[in-house]
Amino acid sequence: MARQSITLANQNDAWLKRQIENQEFTSKSEAVNYLIKQARERDEYVDFVRMKLDKAEKSSFAKNQTREEMLAEFKEKLNV
Repeated sequence: MARQSITLANQNDAWLKRQIENQEFTSKSEAVNYLIKQARERDEYVDFVRMKLDKAEKSSFAKNQTREEMLAEFKEKLNV
């Protein structure tokens, strides 16, 4: 595992210390690794959603409709 030296803002250091005191994490390193993992997973999800949206737009899945036209289409398909 790579060893790093980082400088934290006072409020971030205090937050990390509270997490350890509350036994959410056993060390600052564990907490920082967890937070980085969460950020990576969020980035991967955002990339996935963007890819799906791009694919839908390129396939003409998304129509240029007004809100009223879209609502009418939904109602028609639902027989409302």
